Amino acid sequence: MAEQSLFAGPTVRRIRRREGMTQAAMATTLGISSSYLNLIERNQRPLSARLLLAMAQHFDFDPRSLGSHEEAGGVDGLRRRLTDTLFDDLAIDRDEVVEWLNAAPQAAVAFARLYDRAGSSREGEARDSRLLARREIERWRNHFADLDAAAEELADELRLSEGEIGAAMAERLRRRHQLSLRILPASVMPDHLRRLDLHARQLQLAEMLDPASRTFQIAVQLAQLEQRDAVRALVDGAGLADRAAQRLVQRHLFAYFAAALIMPYGRFLRACETSGYDIPLLQRRFGVGFEQLAHRLTTLQRVGQRGLPFFMLRIDRAGQISKRFAGASGAVFFESPASCPLWSAHAAFERAGRMVVEQVALEDGTRWFSLARTVQASGASRGGQADFVVVLGLEASLAGQLAAARGQSLRAEDATPIGPGCARCHRPACMQRSLPPLGASLQFDDRALGLTPFGFSG
Repeated sequence: MAEQSLFAGPTVRRIRRREGMTQAAMATTLGISSSYLNLIERNQRPLSARLLLAMAQHFDFDPRSLGSHEEAGGVDGLRRRLTDTLFDDLAIDRDEVVEWLNAAPQAAVAFARLYDRAGSSREGEARDSRLLARREIERWRNHFADLDAAAEELADELRLSEGEIGAAMAERLRRRHQLSLRILPASVMPDHLRRLDLHARQLQLAEMLDPASRTFQIAVQLAQLEQRDAVRALVDGAGLADRAAQRLVQRHLFAYFAAALIMPYGRFLRACETSGYDIPLLQRRFGVGFEQLAHRLTTLQRVGQRGLPFFMLRIDRAGQISKRFAGASGAVFFESPASCPLWSAHAAFERAGRMVVEQVALEDGTRWFSLARTVQASGASRGGQADFVVVLGLEASLAGQLAAARGQSLRAEDATPIGPGCARCHRPACMQRSLPPLGASLQFDDRALGLTPFGFSG
């Protein structure tokens, strides 16, 4: 995927005014024409690498300051804040956010800081440790380059010793950390999946774990033993005051390293691209479950080696979302606590083990291609009953590259219209509506009897 151009007009204009220079004088210093500088300042031309170096040479300017808007999480970070119900009546779309960030990046950062300090209008959200942790993860677009590089290096080392990653990791635990692996019955470990017994020098795993989960738990333990300093540096750098949020980010990063160890970046991305992101094939090749694979697919944002920008979420039978990662997809329609009942992802509960694919359209005109499948919670034993549905998705315009999209219509007119959950959806006359949108009032028609949807007015 092509890298984005660097548009920094407001920054260039601010530096010029600070120096008390006209456009002609600055253009002469930089070796360009006044008209070209004018286009740069109006964000109609990108700032080239040569000009970036020239500005750093001639002016008191740190090129790293151009990324200051990343404090707000870029366009996607601002859009996530703007999904708050406080702004529902403004209908701010992505293009407006892009224009705002380009025209006034410092003002956008100021808004983000103020919003984050004040908290959102949703009840309890300001105190929600999970939300604080997710915001930090999404600030990185769920890609942590240093952890990926370390995991890839270790994976290459382990492959040289033994071909099977699970056996190789167990051997590393034995040789480097003097830890043996022991599988214990559920009666001994009823409430734990993994336990480190330093007295017995054992890593103990519950027998209820399937092979993929067992391998993953070994990888997590290796991450905790060998990447503690790297993870601590990332957590400290987040500046989170909430201790629970710190723990959640830490746990995510250990799991991130574990997934990157089992699915090393370069080899995994090549397998994705050559197979058309064939989900069953990738699961077999890397020995992972669907949820593990879905997590990993949201992380493929290495500079110069990017994968497709997937989002991932996990829903229960009540439609509540218990896990969500936007990655680099820019998806914000699942910010509500509950998902849309019209989305066929819910039908996956009745088709256990089968992939349910669908193209959906939102009110803002964006279209997404989703893949949904049932999963069981780790160590669950419920006679095959699915606990959750995990959904993978990306923009419909990119779905033609997927093996799962072969034979599926990607035409706009064939997309299923859905919303971001009833409380945030303004589609009229929806037969599945359970409540009116927040801020709207109910309308009643005494002539309407039977199963009729809510009417509402803004």
